[in-house]
Parts: sequence; structure tokens; C-alpha cells
Amino acid sequence: MPEDEEGAGRLVALQEEVAQLRRAVVSHAVVDQAIGVVMACGGMRPEAAWELLREVSQHTNIKLREIAEHLVRWPRSGGLPEEVRLAMGAALRRREAAGVAGARVRVRAGLREELREGRRRRLRETTSACAPR
Repeated sequence: MPEDEEGAGRLVALQEEVAQLRRAVVSHAVVDQAIGVVMACGGMRPEAAWELLREVSQHTNIKLREIAEHLVRWPRSGGLPEEVRLAMGAALRRREAAGVAGARVRVRAGLREELREGRRRRLRETTSACAPR
């Protein structure tokens, strides 16, 4: 009898672990996509894009996965939640001012305006791939 209980407990633990790993795989994919959005729109390397996402998550107290979900939806939805938009703009300005090594921070004017003003607008031709639709 105790062996059955032990086996059942182990089975439940393994099922929980599998569910957690599945959630982690999905979250990782969304974060990778968000890194791509930041790279494309912000003109920075993957490492710098990752650091920027982490910084925004820490400053807003919003889970990194949620920040990533907002960024992945941003080009289609046409906007970011105000708190995220403001934190992204501030993080980009800090990185520009500091000239973060290896970041190649060249925040395109269209992205800078979108983050500062939070309004829907056409981005310049050079950033058309990042234009909200």
C-alpha cells in the first residue's frame, strides 16, 4: 500500500514538472520573438535586446514573459500599454546616453517617437517593418 501512494505521488510530481516545462518552452519562444522585435526596431544585438527586456521587466514589476507578449503583439495592435511604453523609452534613452558597449544602440527615430508619445503613426520608411498596423 505505501508503495502505491509513493508511486502516485511521484506520478503527480512528474506530471507537474512536465506541465511546467511545457509552459517554459512556450514562454521562451515568446521571449525570443520579443528579442527579435527589439533587435529589428531598436537596431541592437540580441544580448542588448535581452538586457533591455530584463530592465523593462524589473522597472515595471511586470513578468518578462508578459513584457515579451506585449512586444510581440505591438506591431499588429499598434500600441503598447503605457507603463511598458514609458519604461521601454526610458531604458532606450539610458542605453543611448551610456553608449552601452556592443549594443550598437541606434534607436530609429520612428521607434523613439512611438515610445515617447504613445500614439499611432506611420514610421519612416527605414523602420517600416516595425510600423504598427
